[in-house]
Amino acid sequence: MSAQASAADLKKRKLNPSMGWIPYLFVLPNLLIFSTFIVIPTIIGFIYSFHEYDGLNPMEFVGTANYQEIFASADFWSALGKTAVYAMTVVPLIYCMALLVAMMLIQPLQGKGFFRSIFYWPTMISYIIVGLTWKWIFGDFGIMNYIVTLFGLEPVQILSSPFWANVSVVIATVWSRLGFYMVIFIAGLQAIPTEYYEAARLDGASKLRVFWNITLPLLKPTTVLVVMLSLIEAFKAYPLLFALTGGGPGKETTFIVQFIYETGFAKQELGMASAMSVVLFILISIFTALQFKLSKGGAN
Repeated sequence: MSAQASAADLKKRKLNPSMGWIPYLFVLPNLLIFSTFIVIPTIIGFIYSFHEYDGLNPMEFVGTANYQEIFASADFWSALGKTAVYAMTVVPLIYCMALLVAMMLIQPLQGKGFFRSIFYWPTMISYIIVGLTWKWIFGDFGIMNYIVTLFGLEPVQILSSPFWANVSVVIATVWSRLGFYMVIFIAGLQAIPTEYYEAARLDGASKLRVFWNITLPLLKPTTVLVVMLSLIEAFKAYPLLFALTGGGPGKETTFIVQFIYETGFAKQELGMASAMSVVLFILISIFTALQFKLSKGGAN
């Protein structure tokens, strides 16, 4: 009798239209935060991109002039090109190293939980702290130059050299993000059924062949996720670079986000910076759409 009554009460609640708004209360805080800090600024930035605006004087509508100017700007394409080179460098390194570490740390090793924590720890540090930490290592008066002088050698101007400044940025990025993608790979590797590996061992397949013919194909959804997330992160890179090199030497490590920031706040060309942000938004949206397409909308 009580079961029938509770079922009837549940049916009444489902049929009661006044209950339909209650679930939305639980998502309202996140919806407000998302709208305040993401949706509304995006709309405002899109509007600014069609105006000439310095943040002080009234806006002046200029149509697509800002877009025409940035597409004709050598500095814009230079910053975007440097960002692309940086992305094409760090993404393969992060992918290979994170996968290698993940494969080692899913083995039955003693203390593997400790080593997982060690690799994951840098991901919990803010990008500013990571940049400052590596600046103390690679800087003119940093730890590396101190060690060099102990051997009687001349200090190395790492952050003053265009090539080595870019190398230091790549090293700091890989160090700070390796653990995050290692965890994703560990989850992907543990989701692969062990029956495949047992059958391969019975057939006498080598470890390299098992990796190539079993692990990599079954790891494809995880691979797509890691590559796309790291690619999007690379195109949004700014705090670590700002703290480590400041965009220097010269403009050698001034990537697209820092270039947008300098255009908007140092030059006070908010309309131009907004147009650049829209272009970057479209570019990242393409990467995101490509991720969903390659992963079939998130399905394995």
